Amino acid sequence: MAKEELKIGEISKPRFEFRSFGQDFEEAAYLMGRLSTPVPRKVWERESDEIYIVSKTNDVNNTKIRDGKMDIKTFVTEVDGLEQWNPLMKGEFPISADILKNEVFTAFMVESPKFDKKEYTFDEFMEIINNHNDLQAVRVHKERYGYMVNNTICEVADVLINGAHIVSVNSESTEIEDIKKTIEDLELVGVENINYLQAIKRVIGWSNKELAN
Repeated sequence: MAKEELKIGEISKPRFEFRSFGQDFEEAAYLMGRLSTPVPRKVWERESDEIYIVSKTNDVNNTKIRDGKMDIKTFVTEVDGLEQWNPLMKGEFPISADILKNEVFTAFMVESPKFDKKEYTFDEFMEIINNHNDLQAVRVHKERYGYMVNNTICEVADVLINGAHIVSVNSESTEIEDIKKTIEDLELVGVENINYLQAIKRVIGWSNKELAN
């Protein structure tokens, strides 16, 4: 079967992903830029402010809010150390109490509070989060620089997690072997695969693990 030709910035079938976080990926970033094929101008540099909702009891559902919209992705499987995540839901505020109870708090893997309204604004939802002992809203600012290496979608990102600066590198594709080749070419063999949920928990002190460097 022919490989899918990935197009950066466009939706494809679910991809596998390698990502890591640390203080210094200067060499990998240099190699990524040198090895990259041309990419569309719209992905040269992207900037966003997001709010991740992390849960003490959940490591498999990634919940974030960007541009006033809620996005939840769920972990599907791991193959050769590479992770696959699929969209679970997307929602806009105001959001119904039924969706909060049956989808959002289910994804947090915590007991849902009692809702006394039919729908909730963003501010009302955030008040619920801030008052919950097992949940925390974490502000994440991203400056992402897009590349394409070995037909894998790559990026280097400067990331602020509640103001703490770290760097991320990643390679994602529907083809596992292409990611492995890219990891080798970027001299990242042996570097820990760390997803956003794990990185955030390490930075805010919910995990005692260190970042990759």
